[in-house]
Amino acid sequence: MATAGQQPAQDVRAGSVRVEIFDQAYNLRGSDPEYIIGLAEYVDAKMRAVAEATGTIDTGRLAVLAAINIADELHLVRRGQDTGTTDYRKRTLELASALDEVLCEERKAG
Repeated sequence: MATAGQQPAQDVRAGSVRVEIFDQAYNLRGSDPEYIIGLAEYVDAKMRAVAEATGTIDTGRLAVLAAINIADELHLVRRGQDTGTTDYRKRTLELASALDEVLCEERKAG
């Protein structure tokens, strides 16, 4: 089981890589096991950072917030901005707030 600061569990088998992301095991396939392991470590770290920043324990919500953070990073890179200066805690809280607003609007409409 991975904890903050540790790498997710890894078990490379013929064409399949077993990784652990936020204490959940996944068997993933790909042509480059080391690349897949690196991606899993990145997602695990992002989910743990979001959990710490928001105090959220709901895995589904953490996954969405982590995905939004990663998408934000991607868009910043695509626009040629330096993501190294991004305040991740601030951005995580802003994105969590935006997600809360959307979810509240959906609940009121539904």
